[in-house]
Amino acid sequence: MDRIDIQILSHLLNNCRTPDRQIGKKVGISGAAVKSRILKMIKQKIIEEFTLKIEPPILGYNVIYFVVTGENLEAILKQVKLIGEPFFVVPCVGGITVCSIVVKEDPVQKIEIARNLMKDLRVLNIFEAKNPGIRSDLTKTDLKIIEILLVDPRAKIDQISRRSGLSTKTITRSLSKLENNDAIQFTLVYNPRKMLGYIPFAILVWVEKDVKKTLAKLENEFSDVFLQKPFLAMNQIVLFFYSDDIFELDELTQRVNKIDGVKSADLFIPKQITLPQQWVRSGILLARKSKRLHLVYH
Repeated sequence: MDRIDIQILSHLLNNCRTPDRQIGKKVGISGAAVKSRILKMIKQKIIEEFTLKIEPPILGYNVIYFVVTGENLEAILKQVKLIGEPFFVVPCVGGITVCSIVVKEDPVQKIEIARNLMKDLRVLNIFEAKNPGIRSDLTKTDLKIIEILLVDPRAKIDQISRRSGLSTKTITRSLSKLENNDAIQFTLVYNPRKMLGYIPFAILVWVEKDVKKTLAKLENEFSDVFLQKPFLAMNQIVLFFYSDDIFELDELTQRVNKIDGVKSADLFIPKQITLPQQWVRSGILLARKSKRLHLVYH
């Protein structure tokens, strides 16, 4: 990979529906060259799939995060699934796995159940990612379009129209709404092992003061090395970085730690990333049974 590949990957991570020509203008090459590089990254398995990342509160779910040790991913998933449906699973360097699940029930009660059930695993941390003010006003039309986009997030408007039976005007309006919703991200799953020449990594930041003000300081200081937009929870921020220098990872973590408002910062280097979608399909199925036209969660 080279710097232009990284820039293209970053744009696609933040919005995989961004047109090739638009990305090309930002990175200084033609739209055709961008398309060629994307196809190359797909062929080399750097890009594994394009996908939708939907924040669970938008469908009425709570989120619980686990940080556990152990190399047996299958055993970890088996235990986690006793509590809820996996939202994402990220095995990291050092035998640590970060994963999250979605639950409809009281998350505090679920965390207590998890502590009792997961005695065979060494659990370093369990915490609820509290809803950072996410509100949802999805319609059943939006849900119908989301179901199609789960299969192909980069589908063209006319393709969505043919598959849904909806007008292109309705789809355009819904897509604009979805793309401007902070709880819905048109993104991709990449393979960290294939990103030769670069190291993708994440820093989990625990915030002791105002989260938004702290995030603004972090963006001002580090946005030039962000791989994608930070993930924001009630009192946590996940920063996604890349570097071509292994020693820079620790240096950046220490710099993050010194930012005013940061309580602590932990470094994670992913070996694999998965975003299971079964919970989304189940959530949409339940939502479509509702008699309400607008599905409001907050």
